[in-house]
Amino acid sequence: MKVRIPKDFGGPSQQDMLKKINTIQEDMAKLQVQLDETIYDISAGGGAIKIKINGKKEVQSIELSPEIVDKDDIEMLSDMLVAATNEAIATVENDSNEKMGKLTAGLPNIPGIM
Repeated sequence: MKVRIPKDFGGPSQQDMLKKINTIQEDMAKLQVQLDETIYDISAGGGAIKIKINGKKEVQSIELSPEIVDKDDIEMLSDMLVAATNEAIATVENDSNEKMGKLTAGLPNIPGIM
């Protein structure tokens, strides 16, 4: 007795899956360009420090309020700059992860593909 298995039995074909993966990779490349060009304005220390950073995590500028500059307390200023820079980097990473995650949602985890 012969058993006939429907053509679409078992889910998408390998060819369909590869097409979908290629499309997603193209979309990811486009999104990465957009993310790299995005400028994020981050404020820290109650607005005393403002950092502009791009999606490549390159700091574009740092603006300090005059009242936080105290020549007798350089350590506090250094700590605030470190905290503000780390916050800026975390913001870029979170935004990137969130947007990339939306593109790959529902795909199986295939090592080396994504």
